[in-house]
Amino acid sequence: MKKLLQINITANWGSHGKIAEGIGQVALSQGWQSYIAYGRRCTPSQSTLFHIGNPIDEIVHGIGTRLLDNHGLMSKQATKKLIAYIEEIQPSIIHLHNIHGYYLNYQLLFRYLSQSNIPIVWTLHDCWAFTGHCAHYMYTECNRWKSHCQNCPQKQAYPKSLFQDRSYKNFEQKKESFLSVDNLTLVPVSKWLEKDLKQSFLKDKRMLQIYNGIDTDTFKRQADTSWIRKKYGIPLKNIIVLGVASNWYRKGLDDFIKLRSLINDDISIVVVGLNAKERKQVNGVGIIGINRTDNVEELVALYSLADVYFNPTWEDNFPTTILEAMACGTPVVTYNTGGCSEAIENGTGYVISQGDLLSTVNMIEKICDQNKEECQRHCAQWTKEHFDKINRFQDYIKLYNEILKSPE
Repeated sequence: MKKLLQINITANWGSHGKIAEGIGQVALSQGWQSYIAYGRRCTPSQSTLFHIGNPIDEIVHGIGTRLLDNHGLMSKQATKKLIAYIEEIQPSIIHLHNIHGYYLNYQLLFRYLSQSNIPIVWTLHDCWAFTGHCAHYMYTECNRWKSHCQNCPQKQAYPKSLFQDRSYKNFEQKKESFLSVDNLTLVPVSKWLEKDLKQSFLKDKRMLQIYNGIDTDTFKRQADTSWIRKKYGIPLKNIIVLGVASNWYRKGLDDFIKLRSLINDDISIVVVGLNAKERKQVNGVGIIGINRTDNVEELVALYSLADVYFNPTWEDNFPTTILEAMACGTPVVTYNTGGCSEAIENGTGYVISQGDLLSTVNMIEKICDQNKEECQRHCAQWTKEHFDKINRFQDYIKLYNEILKSPE
C-alpha cells in the first residue's frame, strides 16, 4: 500500500493546513495511507498525525531567530525525532508544505532526504524557500533573491530578527540544502510564483504549477443571511463590501479605512479577521469589524451577504478567500498582487493596481450595476469548474503516481 507523508506547520488548521488535509483525504479515498507531521496547531484529521517538537522548542527557536536570524536552523532534536518517524513509517512520497515557522531544522531534514530514495514534492505557499530571510518580498520590491540576498531590507519582517542580518549566509545554506535533493518536484500555487521560481536558484528543479482548491460544496451561496446580518448589526438596505483575512499584516486594512471616506454612506464595509486593537480602529471610522473566525457557516453567510468582495492585499501569493467569495456568488475587486489576478475571469470581478482606491470605488459601482443573479451564477460556476478542491487535489495524486510510475 502506498503511503503519503505530508509535513506542514499546521494540520487541518489555516489555509495550507486544510489543503494538506484535503490532499490526505483524496489519497485515503484512493487506497493510500496518509500521514501528516505538523509543528503547531491542529484540529482533528482523517490522516494519522505526528506532532513535531513541543511548545518549549518552538519558543527557543523563536528566541534564536530574534537574536541570531537563524530561522529554520534550530529544533534539532525535534527534527531527529521526525526523521526517526519517517524511517518507521517508510512513506512512498514525502510532500512538504510550509517547513518554516519555528519547528523544524531544514538542514538536518534535507541532509536526510538527500540520502534517502524517497521522492519529494514541495508545495510552495510563499517565497521563503529561495530567499535569505523573508517569506514575501513584494511589499519592499526587493529583487536581491535573484542574485544573492544580503543587507536584508526586511530583517524585522517575519521571521523577525532584532539584531543580526544573516541573510547572506541563510541564502547560501538554503541553496546548498535545497539543491542537494535530486528527486524533488516543486509545486508553485500560482503562475506568478512559478515565474519567480524560474529566476531563483531553484530554477533547474522540476516544477508543476497547481492552483489551490476549496470545498465548493461548503462554500456556496446561502439564501438566508438575515441571521448573520442581525448578529453583527449590518444595515438591512445597504450595499455590503466585505474583506476577510486570517491576519491583516500587509493585507490592506489601511486601504479599507481610506475607502470608507471615499464611498457613500449607503455602502457598509465589513472586515473579518481583526484583533481587538484593529477592531477598535475600524469601528471608529464606521467600518464593521469582526474577530478572526474559524466558523465556516458564518464565513459562508458573510460571503453570501456581500455584494462585493474587496481584496486590497499588498503581499500575497494565491489567497483562497477570493475563491471562497466567488464560490458563494460574490464578485471580487482585487489588487494585482502576486497571483491574485489569476483567479479572476471576465464577469467574476476586476483587477486594479495596488492602492488605486478611486478605481476601487468605480469597480464597486460597476459591479452593483450588473445583473446580480447572472453575476452570482457566473462566479459560482467559474470557481466550481476551475478551483474545486477535489479536482485540484487529484492533480497531486496524479503527480504522485507519475513520480512513482504507477497507474492512477
